[in-house]
Amino acid sequence: MMNRIYLDHAATTPVSAQVLEAMIPFFSDCWGNASSVYGTGREARKAVEKARRQVAEAIGAEPREILFTGCGSESDNLAVKGTAFALKEKGRHIITTDIEHPAVLNTCRWLEKHGFEVSYITPDKEGYIAPEKILAAIREDTILISMMAANNEIGTIEPVAEVGAAAREKGICFHTDAVQAAGAVPINVNEWKADLLSISAHKFYGPKGAGALYVRHGTHIDSLIHGGEQERGLRAGTENVPGIVGLGTAIEAANKELKQNADKMTRLRERLINSILSEIPGTKLNGPREGRLPNNCNISFDKIDGEALLLRLDLAGIAASSGSACTAGSQEISHVLKAIGLTDQEAKGSLRLTTGTGNTEAEIDEAVTVIHEIVNDLRSLFRG
Repeated sequence: MMNRIYLDHAATTPVSAQVLEAMIPFFSDCWGNASSVYGTGREARKAVEKARRQVAEAIGAEPREILFTGCGSESDNLAVKGTAFALKEKGRHIITTDIEHPAVLNTCRWLEKHGFEVSYITPDKEGYIAPEKILAAIREDTILISMMAANNEIGTIEPVAEVGAAAREKGICFHTDAVQAAGAVPINVNEWKADLLSISAHKFYGPKGAGALYVRHGTHIDSLIHGGEQERGLRAGTENVPGIVGLGTAIEAANKELKQNADKMTRLRERLINSILSEIPGTKLNGPREGRLPNNCNISFDKIDGEALLLRLDLAGIAASSGSACTAGSQEISHVLKAIGLTDQEAKGSLRLTTGTGNTEAEIDEAVTVIHEIVNDLRSLFRG
């Protein structure tokens, strides 16, 4: 059963009614293999290609530049590993940042075990990566720069256009993980000078298990999954037609409603941040006040254990996160919060609240009231 007040939309979003309606026929009536030549297969192929056009139009790309994957993590892996191995004769140096999603960070660490060198750029205290730091790390053997468009934990929107332009000038491939940015901020691969860009459907009211990778025409990457010739031979396996249809429908809807939804999310975010900071002592906003994702609120609470706060919120019917959902259950302190200079205690006492299109001001107010009560109770136990 879904929590009464859901404030963890950075982790995942519910599939919208519009998206579900578009997907259903491809589980039943139009269930053919998109690689088959007969009628049901041709219907499936037609739907896949429509979704390819929808994704391309949403990010300013050409349909032939869109590859469908199983998720955002696979898209990141294909971009980073695929580029590394395709260009290894040219060089073996990669630049990324300390605050990337584990799908990029752990991929880079894996590549380090296989003969590649990686430079990790540290952000400022608000999570901002200065382009000049990227430029300073470039070497003659640098083959790839991978920097996220917006941070999944603290919401910082990064200067991808500036970094992309610098990479283009130097002839270096540029990848951006836009999983959190898609559906939240405008994306244009040409303005960003991106050669590779990753998205995931379930972050913008599409299904889980469906992602995409933009690969600029002329950019060479090696495949990770070998088999048939699906997705131009770069991603073997029978296409997940319902998921692909859902991704295409979701990103088209998200782009049509981008400004309207962003404005609403910003209002709810500001109501949430202002209320918590003004009503609950010993609180601090993590990440920038401006230049952050419309729906992201990340707060540190003095003398509070974040996990205890989360458990109490869950019991009260409120879903939130202490950081990235991808590290849930881990005892490690958030690498993002550590990278921006938080102490272990501050990081452990952090709470990420991310709003969605279905949230209301009344829900925000109720959530703040509940958080205040729980924080007071936990602090009284701490004092005791």
